[in-house]
Amino acid sequence: MDTMKKELLQKIIGDIQSVKIAVLGDFCLDAYWFIDESKSEISIETGLMTRPVKQQRYSLGGAGNVTNNITAMGVQDVRAFGVIGPDPFGTEMVKVMKQNGINPKNLLVQDKNWSTHVYTKPYVGDTEQSRIDFGNFNQLSKKTADLLINNLTKEIPDVDIIIINQQVLSGIHTEYFRNEISKVIQNFQDKIFIADSRNFSASYQGAWRKMNDTEAAILGGYKKDATDVVLYSEVKKAAMNLFEKFGKPLFITRGARGSLIVNENGITDIHGLMIISKVDPVGAGDSYLAGTASALAAGYSIEIAAEIGSYVAGVTVQKLFQTGTASPEEILNIGADPDFVYSPELAEDIRYANYWNNSEIEIINEWKQPLNIKHAIFDHDGTISTLREGWEHIMQPMMMKAILGNHFQDADEALYHKVHTRVVDFIDKTTGIQTLVQMKGLVELVKEFGFVPTDQILDEFGYKAIYNDELLKMVKVREGKLLRGELSLEDFTLKNAVLLLEKLYKAGVKLYLASGTDEEDVKNEARILGYDHLFEGGIYGAVGDVTKEAKKIVLDRILDTIGNSGNGQVAAFGDGPVEIRETRKRGGLTVGIASNELKRYSLNESKRSRLIKAGADIIIPDYSQLPKLMQLLNIPG
Repeated sequence: MDTMKKELLQKIIGDIQSVKIAVLGDFCLDAYWFIDESKSEISIETGLMTRPVKQQRYSLGGAGNVTNNITAMGVQDVRAFGVIGPDPFGTEMVKVMKQNGINPKNLLVQDKNWSTHVYTKPYVGDTEQSRIDFGNFNQLSKKTADLLINNLTKEIPDVDIIIINQQVLSGIHTEYFRNEISKVIQNFQDKIFIADSRNFSASYQGAWRKMNDTEAAILGGYKKDATDVVLYSEVKKAAMNLFEKFGKPLFITRGARGSLIVNENGITDIHGLMIISKVDPVGAGDSYLAGTASALAAGYSIEIAAEIGSYVAGVTVQKLFQTGTASPEEILNIGADPDFVYSPELAEDIRYANYWNNSEIEIINEWKQPLNIKHAIFDHDGTISTLREGWEHIMQPMMMKAILGNHFQDADEALYHKVHTRVVDFIDKTTGIQTLVQMKGLVELVKEFGFVPTDQILDEFGYKAIYNDELLKMVKVREGKLLRGELSLEDFTLKNAVLLLEKLYKAGVKLYLASGTDEEDVKNEARILGYDHLFEGGIYGAVGDVTKEAKKIVLDRILDTIGNSGNGQVAAFGDGPVEIRETRKRGGLTVGIASNELKRYSLNESKRSRLIKAGADIIIPDYSQLPKLMQLLNIPG
């Protein structure tokens, strides 16, 4: 799957605003009641303490979350088809729909045996109490079912797509209703119906389907629990079986691993998105469905529709403690230059590794034509130099102290480990990007945890200064040992790294050094290590501006000069995801260096996983098998 061009994405976002979408489903209301016990008193009737509600907030759930997502994308005509009860919650639902630009005229009121579906969530402080549910005993009458289906049938000719949502067992999807809807689908075979059903995916004959991997595996004959990992091979087999059974396209979501689609052309993988920030996956499936259906309604292909769905979900999962939506601007921001997750199964299981010619060189992606490398871009730390080996062990406690503030010493074990896990995950995901960008992320982490008063939170420059002071103390000690001859070049570089640079230089390959480290520091360290003269293309680093990523700038500059890199002229070597991702986007060869910086040789499996997900074509632990690497890269010498 290639990255969608920004111009195409802008056109899609514009086109979907004029589509007409019907959503038939279980519309629910999420009620948030915020209790303030300072006004509690003893009830005269019961003798118990009352629970005063200070604030109340209502939002749409179930099929309502799908419609919310659609209107947030800018779609102007969204029509809700469902059932509510003769109660205040039904009135509130209609009110919220109108506020959100959703047409509620086909929300039918069933007077008997029906309560509006409500999930009431009382909060005391930040803690959610036992939920109170309405609608669990609903019984849809045949009269209501027929009227709802009749109303939908009248409007089908006027809409571009029909979404069928099934959320609850006590909702509108009785056996009678499902059978009647299947008849409607058969009568309108020129229309796309797309069903997302939690309990009845085998129904709705003639509809397209969206489901998650666990639902697909179970429907495809596998015995799976909700917590079980569904293997890619299982998803593929289930997808093909389901397509053969139903004869209509399927969208199968796989969480962070992306999604896959299946139609008459076979299976297509849609890459997941690399999200650095903390995520909340609740509601992501609804967001994916909303984006996908909107693009299909505008006439785009199933592949493009799935990609739009991924972008919408990628936005909403980053909105914590809310059922988020994605605006056109947010979709454009995430989709114009996305970071994909590649080959997640291979990345997470080294048993599937494919090694070249009995070597330690792992081939992830084969290339179709001989390589003709003329330009090579190198990251510095962990790719060539180990002067900064152990930087993570400086950044990690520094970040934890910044987050916990005055609570660093007295934090209990559970809190300490919660912060530790979050910091380690953040560092792992951001390895290779500018330090200033990492510190900008630290600012958000400090705010997220909330232990430091707002007026005491530093900006990214302040946190970077603290980190750099600690890091440079370590680097200066090592530089001193090198200059005094106590340690040698080999003690601070990966095995054969400098020899590789020399061979590439002699072979006429133009070398570039691009680092997330401050430019002045990386130039100085390359000079001290004695190979700065080999980088005729230049040495580039961070310049104190988070909008100027050195590795992106270098790649853009090279490609502006040589044109399309699809001819195999550009290769990037790096142990971090940035240089791998950016080169992959531009069609260059990517060599991931999964280095053990402490030993300066041998494989670091965590790096291997990270680099494969970033898009590496080749993984090597070091340059110890240099002759074989040169042969593979088609470089003489």
